[in-house]
Amino acid sequence: MKDIPMFTTEYGVASLALGEIPYKGEAYVQIRTVVPGQLEKLLEECIAFCRACGADRIDAAEAEGLEQFPLRTAIYEMRGSTQQEGTQAHLWPVTEETLAQWRQIANEKLATVDHAATITTMEGKKILSSGGAYFVHENGELLGIGLLQGEELRLVAATQKGAGALVLRTLLSTTGCDRVRLEVASTNERAIRLYERMDFVKTAEIRRWYRIFG
Repeated sequence: MKDIPMFTTEYGVASLALGEIPYKGEAYVQIRTVVPGQLEKLLEECIAFCRACGADRIDAAEAEGLEQFPLRTAIYEMRGSTQQEGTQAHLWPVTEETLAQWRQIANEKLATVDHAATITTMEGKKILSSGGAYFVHENGELLGIGLLQGEELRLVAATQKGAGALVLRTLLSTTGCDRVRLEVASTNERAIRLYERMDFVKTAEIRRWYRIFG
């Protein structure tokens, strides 16, 4: 399902992210412009369209007045050093033969994370082409997976309890950058605790998402 970058109404303009409807039943609305006093009308138009596309739950961001709705999650930027003390495991780059397995693990882990995008087949092929996707192993056992591209840590997921720090440390060893950045939902408390233990710090609040329907 295609996103709509510019959803135009007489009450304002919004961007509609519809890609998660087939997977999570969710749509996301980023408000671009609002005619003064017409936020409610603009939201009604957005909700009606997203529901017609099959959305059961709809979040919105980027407009004053959304505070009247329940806060779903805030998205934080965190930054940290790649120079981490401690042991490292072994990395296996994702290949065409192992991409489906990597995607399956990633999507199972992301399914319960607020505002984490499902990795589609097409997105998986793009990731494979650009590189940076790995399995993390130790003693023949899969510990987790990750995606690190340049200075951006896009995914860390442990498959074994307590392996998160080792998986993260091993992934960070692949980059030549001194520091990396990542984005994390405020509701993903376990991930935030892990990053803070590894001396990552919050550097910005990127946006707040409010539940406007569902």
